[in-house]
Amino acid sequence: MKPKRGPTRPLPARAFGRPPRKRVGLLGGSFNPAHAGHRHISEMALKYLHLDEVWWLVSPQNPLKSTKEMAPLAERLASANACCRHPRLRATAVETALGTRYTADTLKALRHRFPRTKFLWIMGADNLRQLPRWEAWTSIFHRLPIAVFARPAYDSKALAGKAASRFKKARRSLRYAGRLASRTPPAWVFFHSRLHPASATSIRRGEGQPGWTPPNGNGPRQKRRG
Repeated sequence: MKPKRGPTRPLPARAFGRPPRKRVGLLGGSFNPAHAGHRHISEMALKYLHLDEVWWLVSPQNPLKSTKEMAPLAERLASANACCRHPRLRATAVETALGTRYTADTLKALRHRFPRTKFLWIMGADNLRQLPRWEAWTSIFHRLPIAVFARPAYDSKALAGKAASRFKKARRSLRYAGRLASRTPPAWVFFHSRLHPASATSIRRGEGQPGWTPPNGNGPRQKRRG
């Protein structure tokens, strides 16, 4: 039995320190831990989607994931803050402030709290594939434009999956990616670009990957290419 979706709490007026800019990408996840792959996809989103900022929504607890290997929220948020290190990337625990558990509720609350901000949802192909398992998943497509980024071994199954098929007519050409945040949903694009190989699962297994930055900030960093 699924837990009931309770009412959301109002987001504190100063939760973000300053008014958000106009075009904001939202990247949700457990960030267990945060790594260079998260930063890489965010920087790609800033560039190709013409966003002003990307907010990382560090989830208190993903309803689809076990709590067994899940680090405390404070530790994961610290990992995200240490990893993002970019003037236009912001690690947040906004779902805790809002009191939301499901993405659909979080997006509804953010739209209500920031009516002038043009939000855009960012996710990997792995999440596109499993999206039908999410609570009120179709409302996510109808709430915000969506940008999906390729993930090795997931692309073909994701594009042939239920979510992609259901909203096939809403898929847009990458020529319009720079204006996606301004499009009326449902509207989504799929980036086939090769992403950073970092994986939170591999990091938790102790396999370590290039560019991973642990909370103490002493981990190896990905070298910038000129």
